[in-house]
Amino acid sequence: MITSIDISYYPLQEEYIPPILDFIERLRKHKNIRVQSNGMSTQVFGEFRLVMEILRDEIETSFVVPQSVFVLKIINSDLQFYSNH
Repeated sequence: MITSIDISYYPLQEEYIPPILDFIERLRKHKNIRVQSNGMSTQVFGEFRLVMEILRDEIETSFVVPQSVFVLKIINSDLQFYSNH
């Protein structure tokens, strides 16, 4: 099953931008998923189980920043396909 996930990451610290950029760059290193970012959130597209496994690991890595908040919206469809038509 293909999934689209919209992710917002809120590291609750004064210097919040570096952890966000690090999270996005780590996601982009995974070649089996597609990653798109904008000023509000990051979208990840790919096979559901693979995407969830990658997100589990990368979110856990990001939790080294105390009080990290992630908000995810998950749909069982490839929304990137629809946004390009």
